[in-house]
Amino acid sequence: MALSRRDFLKLAGSGLVVTSCAPTIALASYPEEPRSLALTHLHTREALETCYFDGAEYVSKELRRINHLCRDFRRNEVHPMDKRLFDHISQIQSELGVETEVQIISGYRSPATNEALRSRSGGVAKKSYHMLGQALDFRLDGVELKRVRDIARELDFGGVGYYPRSNFVHIDTGPVRYWA
Repeated sequence: MALSRRDFLKLAGSGLVVTSCAPTIALASYPEEPRSLALTHLHTREALETCYFDGAEYVSKELRRINHLCRDFRRNEVHPMDKRLFDHISQIQSELGVETEVQIISGYRSPATNEALRSRSGGVAKKSYHMLGQALDFRLDGVELKRVRDIARELDFGGVGYYPRSNFVHIDTGPVRYWA
């Protein structure tokens, strides 16, 4: 019986996977296939379609393009984004069975931008993962926000914040935790 990635993660999280068999299951559950995304930044209206992982390795040129799209647009500062964020989005889309446009609300934020946003909103963390390039606020075009949130939580990749009134989900590569 082949395990889905979700089933494997559930078993691994519960401690039911025996360590000696984990590599075999992990290889079968994590096929190394190309990963592509269609991304649009809603504030700048910039868009790109990218194959950022070619099936064997990450494509540096494409990661630079993603970093530029996810820059702090208020200060025009580019910072390297954690490529695992895009793997997480790719996995969320796979679990949902969609390949829809990823609409980015916020990627990297400079410390100055983060502080300015904090002064206007209580919902901005002082030590935000956005300042490390380890967080994204996004939605998937045409996909119910709650479904995106639910899958992101099931996958236990990192932090997941749910902001239905602002119409986005936050994901980060920090510790697993959920809010709102």
